[in-house]
Amino acid sequence: MGAARRAAGSRRGYGASVSAVTGTFHQLIGQLDYSMLIVTVATDDERAGCLVGFATQSSIDPPRFLVCLSRVNRTYRVALASKLLAVHFVPRHAEPLAELFGGRSGDEVDKFARCGWHPGLAGLPILDECGNWFAGRVLQRLDLGDHVGFLLDPVEAHCEHGAPAFEFHRAKHIEPGHPA
Repeated sequence: MGAARRAAGSRRGYGASVSAVTGTFHQLIGQLDYSMLIVTVATDDERAGCLVGFATQSSIDPPRFLVCLSRVNRTYRVALASKLLAVHFVPRHAEPLAELFGGRSGDEVDKFARCGWHPGLAGLPILDECGNWFAGRVLQRLDLGDHVGFLLDPVEAHCEHGAPAFEFHRAKHIEPGHPA
């Protein structure tokens, strides 16, 4: 490879150290401001829920959504035994709810005793403060590193218009209930 081509490759990061690339990657991703979501789940024996920042629509037809749960999170452990998850779009005004589901561990506190909710499909906890939500059937669980992706097929949905989303930059101050 010629010197000019090697130099161009280095500028694109091909020759950069892993730690330099990781640091730059985190810097880039830190500029994104996407909606934060709350995922809830239920089995016959327990309920769980957590604030989620890693989620995306992954197909239009058929509709699919990927939500990622941290392996150290109680919600992940409960979700392993569930066929359904509820995904709530947190309204901007619901910062205390985001703090409850993002800053408290379900291993230590019953989050559902501290907020309004009602049972949805198959007993899924549906948060009263979140008018925009859907329930999805788990099609697949994907190993994605320190998180596991749950690929969802929407089976029920509710939409109330007019509530701006609670964005990532507003959640940065929430101390996580578990490390990532």
